[in-house]
Amino acid sequence: MHTTPSTGNLSWLNLSRLPLTVKALFTGYLMAAGLGLLMAGVQILLTHGMADGKPGLSVNDIIYSYYGNRSGSKLEAMLNGQMKPMAPAPVRTDIIKWVREGAPEKDWAPHYQAVFDQYCTKCHSVLPNIPNFKDYAQVAKVAKVDEGASFKDLTRLSHIHLFGISFIFFFAGLIFSFASGVPRWLKSVVIFFPFLFLVADIASWWLTKFYWQFAYLTLIGGIGYSLASSFMWIISLWQMWVWPFFGKRVDGFAWEKDTV
Repeated sequence: MHTTPSTGNLSWLNLSRLPLTVKALFTGYLMAAGLGLLMAGVQILLTHGMADGKPGLSVNDIIYSYYGNRSGSKLEAMLNGQMKPMAPAPVRTDIIKWVREGAPEKDWAPHYQAVFDQYCTKCHSVLPNIPNFKDYAQVAKVAKVDEGASFKDLTRLSHIHLFGISFIFFFAGLIFSFASGVPRWLKSVVIFFPFLFLVADIASWWLTKFYWQFAYLTLIGGIGYSLASSFMWIISLWQMWVWPFFGKRVDGFAWEKDTV
């Protein structure tokens, strides 16, 4: 029988013996945060994952996103990549030819403005944070040689990810710290690794901006913190709900064995 915990005795303070209200709180957080990370992965596949024109995230996608495709423009890469279904082949070929000629302004009003209005401005005039293709100056900007992410964008994304994802890993790690039966060294490593891989991931964006070879570090960072956070997520939910369901509840303060 599950007894009411005593405030003077911490032997109940582990995931399997937490009060139902605390389990509900922890579970709600883990489910929402886990879904958020999953959606972030889907968003990466739908954006960076098509940078090279092929489905699925690859090293080339990362290189094109941060270092750029310096053999051509961002507009051409998009027309051959994720924007390919948005216009028929002859239209895309016509735009790419114009871009390779330097996107001269003299051809904009007589011809290409109407083409962009027909195929592009449904999104590229109303959605925030993407170029407004009703404005020739913004079209010309993305028609230049693609040098990848700008320093402004890297700074904005870096501070958002470092602050936001760190909070996710902090609370996930705090919950996991109440797990029982996990060796102290393993628990410490799993709690610390998401932060380490997150810093490596963010650093790799900046390094890849200058040296495309660091794109591999981006993959390592993303895979590393995904595996570590998934391990914490699974073990935490398992001990809170599966163990008690089969009648297994562990006695003992979970942090007691963590002390040196």
